[in-house]
Amino acid sequence: MPDIRHATRAELDTIIDWAAKEGWNPGLEDANAFWAADPEGYWVATEHDVLAAAISVVRYGSQYAFLGLYIAEPAYRGRGIGLALWKHAIARAEGRTIGLDGVVAQQENYRRSGFAWSHANIRYAGVVDVAEPPGTNLIDVAPVHAAALIDYDRRFNPARRDAFLHEWTKQLQTRRSVVLLRDGTIVGYGTIRACREGFKIGPLFADNETGADLIFRKVAAGTKRALIHLDIPEPNASARALCARYNMKPVFETARMYRGPVPDLPLARIYGITTFELG
Repeated sequence: MPDIRHATRAELDTIIDWAAKEGWNPGLEDANAFWAADPEGYWVATEHDVLAAAISVVRYGSQYAFLGLYIAEPAYRGRGIGLALWKHAIARAEGRTIGLDGVVAQQENYRRSGFAWSHANIRYAGVVDVAEPPGTNLIDVAPVHAAALIDYDRRFNPARRDAFLHEWTKQLQTRRSVVLLRDGTIVGYGTIRACREGFKIGPLFADNETGADLIFRKVAAGTKRALIHLDIPEPNASARALCARYNMKPVFETARMYRGPVPDLPLARIYGITTFELG
């Protein structure tokens, strides 16, 4: 049997490199935000002190967790190591509802593990050429927005994500986050980040389609016609229309699945998920 333990912070960098090799296209500076979300949410299986497999079950509060980064090194596949790690990490969710985004080929396996299908997520990609919209209601996220931003984000997620958002929305050379304000109140926000290939926008939450379009153009304008990816919940027709408007095409599909009660989320106002969740 493999040795199973918590991953170290340095090992998380290795796991993200594994994700890149799998074609998941992680962001260039994702690791700090991932780690901040739940430093004890990352697990590895080793054989003779060599990393063989990894998984994350990141806990958000006492009721919810999200599973991702489930990868075995090719040389260790087909030996039950990943399954042993899966069972160990699932048990550590301690009765929480667990969400995941499952690729089409694995969805039946996830069903056998007690996960129920909720909806499809579709990744759209395209080269976007837009000008930054004028006006003063779209501004870069700053520390003064932190409390209100966390409260707003909670409307679109099953639990609060305080520590994660503190890192995710930092303004870095490789990422930018903006809020849309109306009378001083947040009515939308979005983050764009540089990835191994192009950029990803996510999250992109807004009270209406007009707001989502403004935020999209605000963050996409600085990419200089690089490839942009946006992962949308398929039931959101307005999100599909936004992608069509900017000539983005579907390139990848997953299913949002849950083990436990399915959260009631406002999918019509979710225009882009945080692509950490496609780990």
